Amino acid sequence: MAEKGLACSALCIGAAHWDLIGRSAATVMPGDDLTGTVTRRAGGVAVNVARALNRAGISPLLLSAVGDDGAGAELGEALGADGIGVTFLLRLPGHATGSYVAVEDPSGLIAAIADTTTLEAAGARILTPLRDGSLASAGRPFAGVAVIDGNLSPELLARVVAEPGLRGADLRVASASPAKAARLRPLLGRTHACLCLNRAEAEAICGETLPSAAAAVQALLSRGVRRAIVTDGPRPAAEASSGEAPVTATPPNVSVIAHVTGAGDTALAAHIAAEMAGASRQAALTRAVAAASAHISAGSLTFAPTA
Repeated sequence: MAEKGLACSALCIGAAHWDLIGRSAATVMPGDDLTGTVTRRAGGVAVNVARALNRAGISPLLLSAVGDDGAGAELGEALGADGIGVTFLLRLPGHATGSYVAVEDPSGLIAAIADTTTLEAAGARILTPLRDGSLASAGRPFAGVAVIDGNLSPELLARVVAEPGLRGADLRVASASPAKAARLRPLLGRTHACLCLNRAEAEAICGETLPSAAAAVQALLSRGVRRAIVTDGPRPAAEASSGEAPVTATPPNVSVIAHVTGAGDTALAAHIAAEMAGASRQAALTRAVAAASAHISAGSLTFAPTA
């Protein structure tokens, strides 16, 4: 198992499970039984971001939980092979490793179900390395970028953003889906974190229809969010912080949708990597939407230097 060691500039906190993604070349309707492909791979928002960060040359550490079953052992090996630090991956006795099942067709994601039972059972135990000094502590907080997965329970999300061991971190909270976005609502005005969402997730949090990503970041800032990044499919994405006007970037055209699961996570990782390299706000957002388009069109990604 590859291991990156404890010195790192990026931390990903959240779901680690096996993804099963079924894709049909035909339009999927309720009740359909179609031929297609089924792909199995390591996934979860935290894992997807960590994998993309590693491809960008950044060594991430993962705080998550899996079961003490064979699937958990295999997942740990797969994560290590992907360059993700798994020193603090918790193996929870008596629990099964989680999974995510999605169905995609040429229009994109049709539906998905995530089993995060083990992550929820682990609760705040995944934060132990931020408290006992093995990674950080209240007196020696982690000072890099920390990505917080919206798959965490509302209670654990609130604890993570207030964690003393993350007091000095650049927090990025990534929503898992529009259906789960509402669990981020209690964080409004209570955290220095940057919310990373798509427009549908921003609408779920704000409780209103928002015509564009630029309108979405403004709505989030008006509700006390310090910083927000909002994507909107093929339409312009936007980023803004308190006291700054939004910047926008239009994604490159995608003629064929090959892969949609993880596109937002890829965009977030590209944005983080660009900012770590010293990119401007505009350049970082442009790099993020380009990375998402590359992921969607080919299912793979090569990070180019960002000015």
